Amino acid sequence: MNITSKKPTVIYRGEKLENYDAVISRIGASYTFYGAAVVRQFEMAGLYTINRSKAITRSRDKLRSLQILAREGIGLPVTGFANHTADIEGMIDTVEGIPLVIKLLEGTQGKGVVLAETKKAASSVLSAFRQLKANILVQEFIKEAGGKDIRALVIGNKVVGAMERTAPDGDFRANLHLGGNGREVSLNDEEKQIAVDSAHTLGLSIAGVDLIKSKR
Repeated sequence: MNITSKKPTVIYRGEKLENYDAVISRIGASYTFYGAAVVRQFEMAGLYTINRSKAITRSRDKLRSLQILAREGIGLPVTGFANHTADIEGMIDTVEGIPLVIKLLEGTQGKGVVLAETKKAASSVLSAFRQLKANILVQEFIKEAGGKDIRALVIGNKVVGAMERTAPDGDFRANLHLGGNGREVSLNDEEKQIAVDSAHTLGLSIAGVDLIKSKR
């Protein structure tokens, strides 16, 4: 990239990328920082980007995206966050006790996600993660979901497709990368609206929105 106030450009394999009207980005989780910088460079050059760089970085930050969604009244699992092992008891109490789900903020595809079914197990996992200087959050465990969640694909103001994912036997994580199974499902109007509202709240025009059913 050539970062200048005169004519910002993007160079790919020695060639300037010119004469383009729009950018549809697909950025792997491990390339978020660099990918968002490239999208931002295209924005500086005046190109239309389907998802703005600010929306991409906002949605990839688990804690920040949860805070934004909560502020706008989107239903979420009760979540706790702390930056020191001394706050472990408080984190557990924040989500109203055991069992609870512990997540690495930087984890993707179900990696770095642990279900703690006892207070001792939760304290042990939280302490271990904190010793590694890892940023973690805890969430209430939605038992009634039965190891299932829904991935809804939002484009603009519509849900154009949805897939129910089911965790493999002995696991609670429904990620396909971990052996989960997927099948096409239809959403009701309320579920569709939640998915669209969530995407718009984060500023995304195209998004995969994860939904989990609860008694609330």
